[in-house]
Amino acid sequence: MSNQVITEAEDKMKKAVARIAQEFAAIRTGRAAPAILDRVEVEYYGSMTGIKQIASVATPDARTLSIQPYDRAALTAIERAILKSDLGLTPTNDGATLRIAFPPPTQERRKELVKLAKKEAEEGKIAIRNVRRDEQDKIKAQEKKSELTQDESKRLQDQLQKITDRFVAEIDKLLATKEAEIMEV
Repeated sequence: MSNQVITEAEDKMKKAVARIAQEFAAIRTGRAAPAILDRVEVEYYGSMTGIKQIASVATPDARTLSIQPYDRAALTAIERAILKSDLGLTPTNDGATLRIAFPPPTQERRKELVKLAKKEAEEGKIAIRNVRRDEQDKIKAQEKKSELTQDESKRLQDQLQKITDRFVAEIDKLLATKEAEIMEV
């Protein structure tokens, strides 16, 4: 039972770190990254569909994204969806493909993006701490019911804290990498 609490906590914390990594991938830097379009949904034959399900997304160079729909009829719908999104991107349509040029962000915009990344990282850390708190409550409840001794309870809580520290450090590492990527000129 006690190892189950630790395993469960570790799984939940891994998911929190994975979500933060996903959020970081969607934060726009000066480089073209297909992950930026992950959250953009296109109305395609009456249903909302992700761009990657109806088109191939490529990066011909560091500052350009190329989107080639599998069905040409979807081209204008994809263009409309990108324009409606909060990404601030303007695609150019050549009749067969869409191209999105990524101008290098201004210094002010870079600082805003770093703030956004820090906010996302803090939300991830909070999620990890919440998992720790929930699992500590379970351990304390087991101790109260005499299912665990005080020593076992203390050992599990220490183990839980070490896992928490490891995942918080992982988020800090992801943040430092993203911050360096954003500030790169």
